[in-house]
Formats: sequence, structure tokens, C-alpha cells
Amino acid sequence: MADPRISHIELDEATIIWRNADIEQERRVAIFDLIEENAFKPLRSFAAGHEGPYRLRLAVEDGRLILAVANDAGDELETVILGLGRFRRPIREYFAICDSYYQAIRKATAMEIETIDMARRGIHNEAADMLLERMEGKIETDFPTARRLFTLICVLHIRA
Repeated sequence: MADPRISHIELDEATIIWRNADIEQERRVAIFDLIEENAFKPLRSFAAGHEGPYRLRLAVEDGRLILAVANDAGDELETVILGLGRFRRPIREYFAICDSYYQAIRKATAMEIETIDMARRGIHNEAADMLLERMEGKIETDFPTARRLFTLICVLHIRA
């Protein structure tokens, strides 16, 4: 029976140089939410009879996102590579707005926090749409899954 979803996700820890407590919380929440509810269908693997669930490993190498897809037993099925050039600006903007948000929740008014959070969601949504575009023809997924994957892509880009 087909079960096209991610059952396990792993980030390439060698890629992640540094993260603070706020970012670590974002990572934990994104992974938890992603595993709880997602739609993920790598088209080549699915067509070859591997109908899920899938294990996913994310890494960034040479400016490219590496999505290593395996079956639930851990056997590698396929690797999808996406250029990240178009994501540089949204990632940079997302980090900047997140910094503002984390500072605001410590000392700003509720209205100021809401304004910053709306901007943060807007950047996040645009990047998720862009990710959906980049995965077209390779991986079928839904918007909430793309949003959570973008969060994890950002975590992979953190530098000290």
C-alpha cells in the first residue's frame, strides 16, 4: 500500500557549524511537525515501485541542496540535487527577520511582535513556493511540507 511520506529525517551535522538555542528549537519543531504530517513522493523512486515511507537526509554541498532518499530500511533509492542560488536572498532575509523576531519577543510590544512575525511568515511562504517550483518533476509535496523543509535548509546554512 502506498505511503508517500517522510518517516525519518536527518540533517548532515557536518554542514551545521553553529546554532543557538532559538535555531535549535526551530529545527526540533520543524522535524517533529514534518514527521507528524507530510506529503513526500520522490517521483523516480515511486515509479520504480518504492511507494514509501521514506527516510530523508539533507545536506548542502558546493551551493547545492542534496536530498538523499532511502526506503524505510535505509536502502538508498535516489538523490535529488537542487541548486540553491535562488534561495540565497530568501535565506538571508529569513535569518535577518528571525533575529529581529527573537529580539522582539524578549522586549517588544505584542503589536511589534505580530508585525515582525507576519513579515517572517511572508518570507517563509515565498521560499516554500520557490522550493515547490524547484522540486517540480522530481518530488511531489505539499505547501506545509515545503515550508518545514525550507526551515531545515536554513538550519543547514548557519555559519558561525
